[in-house]
Amino acid sequence: MKTRLVALLLAAALPALPANSESVVLDVPTMDCGLCPITVRRALEKVPGVEKAKVEFERKSATVTFDPAKVEVSALVKATTEAGYPSSVRKSPK
Repeated sequence: MKTRLVALLLAAALPALPANSESVVLDVPTMDCGLCPITVRRALEKVPGVEKAKVEFERKSATVTFDPAKVEVSALVKATTEAGYPSSVRKSPK
């Protein structure tokens, strides 16, 4: 009983992502200081349809989870570019 209660509480506390979410990794090579990732993340989070944005300065990248019914990847690239940080979709190795 206690285990079930803990599981229910954890499930309620964690934000659920819609089942149709997609993720994309953007390369953001012009980030050059500790504040750059904050600016990039905020720009991405303002885009309607973006559910989560994780920006990594060390990797010069942003991983964005979004609802493809609400936003296209090109809008994500546009958002970072307009914030002063041009980005491109990371090509997956073949």
